[in-house]
Amino acid sequence: MKFSSLPIMDRIHPEGHRWVIGFGLATIIFFLLGWGWLWKLTLILGIFCGSFFRDPERFAPLKEGSIVSPADGRVLSVTEVDGPELAGIKESIKVSIFMSIFNVHVNRSPAAGRVLDIHYKAGKFFSANLDKAAEENERNLVVIEDDYQRRIAFIQIAGLIARRIVCFVEPDDRLEKGERFGLIRFGSRVDLYLPTDTEIDVSVGQHVKAGETIIGYLPNVD
Repeated sequence: MKFSSLPIMDRIHPEGHRWVIGFGLATIIFFLLGWGWLWKLTLILGIFCGSFFRDPERFAPLKEGSIVSPADGRVLSVTEVDGPELAGIKESIKVSIFMSIFNVHVNRSPAAGRVLDIHYKAGKFFSANLDKAAEENERNLVVIEDDYQRRIAFIQIAGLIARRIVCFVEPDDRLEKGERFGLIRFGSRVDLYLPTDTEIDVSVGQHVKAGETIIGYLPNVD
């Protein structure tokens, strides 16, 4: 997907263009007016937004059955739980990934498959590293089915600072492994629900990269 024809914007997601351009114009105006502290502030904010909305190219591993991380960040927990009811998953392994404001916030599909359903729910804005955030915060559930009819679900969860979840896909869309499907603004979390027979390859506290770090492996299907 081509996000921009401007070379300077190649590594900034379109969701961030207006923020970076807005703060850039404000910096120039305040500088010309001689408002020293204001132009310095807007310059810092512009640089921060450029960093926050950065969108580096990623290349998903080709290893058979591999599931990649849907988000950059730190693994909060790996637990066996009941799957999201709306996803039609009874039992699953949940991998929770916390994204700080310094991480890349573009989210990527953990596997190839067809989007079965999407459920958005408004909510609160507790810190995303708290357990109650998964149940009470603003969130967006995406359910995909791979080529072997195995369901994988992932939930974008807004955090303390995050105020908007963005999802680019719709039901029946086809996603490839590592393909961009959304982002969350300014700090957040993604919960990934995998089949119980997934061989998990990450540990709590590990830092992962969306679209590149292998979370685990689904068993081969003959």
